[in-house]
Amino acid sequence: MKTAIIIRHIAFEDLGNLAPALKQHDYAVTYIEAGYDDIMQIDPLVADLVVVLGGPIGVYDESDYPFLSDELNFLESRLNLDLPTLGLCLGGQLIASALGAKVYPGTQGKEVGWAPIDLSEAGKHSPLAHLAPDETSVLHWHGDTFDLPNGSTLLASTSKYPNQAFSWGKHCLALQFHPEVTARGLERWFIGHASEIASTPDVSVNQLRLDTKRYASRLEIQAFKLWNAWLKTLV
Repeated sequence: MKTAIIIRHIAFEDLGNLAPALKQHDYAVTYIEAGYDDIMQIDPLVADLVVVLGGPIGVYDESDYPFLSDELNFLESRLNLDLPTLGLCLGGQLIASALGAKVYPGTQGKEVGWAPIDLSEAGKHSPLAHLAPDETSVLHWHGDTFDLPNGSTLLASTSKYPNQAFSWGKHCLALQFHPEVTARGLERWFIGHASEIASTPDVSVNQLRLDTKRYASRLEIQAFKLWNAWLKTLV
């Protein structure tokens, strides 16, 4: 079997609907718990795929969370060789930073909730075409944003934050939003992110749950198509 290392920053932000796609493509999954497991003991070049998941901290919080420096070094080693790497939300921001781009708090407020993405022309001809706005909405949950790294290709935007997804090289994909979520899994998010929900204007658990009921099942279908299409490019 192929190997996939999954870097997880908080327990309930896991692979979600990406897990069955990895299983179908014969990946054996190993979770690395950021801040608990020592990523420096792992060879960044060994795994066939690395997936870096989301979390409620910032790339620039290295003084409070020193393990972020190790993660960035780990990613730089993989990206220097263009090895298959996927980043989701914080993971996408870490990839952007590892490629030399700036990551910083957004100036338009937090983007939390369900909404469609707008695809660039390149995005329309990429696996993200399965998440076109006429196909589904996706979950957004971030307050930070990033500049596009040199040599990357913008794939998706929203009106609030234009840099929502990019590809780099042949085997790297970074997403600001969360196509991996499931309706069942999001119930854990609503508990774990209770303080953030309560402190974010115009966001409530009730509305998030209603929108999840409306959009999540469709997203799971389209996200599986996205993962399948992208994983096929790694062969």
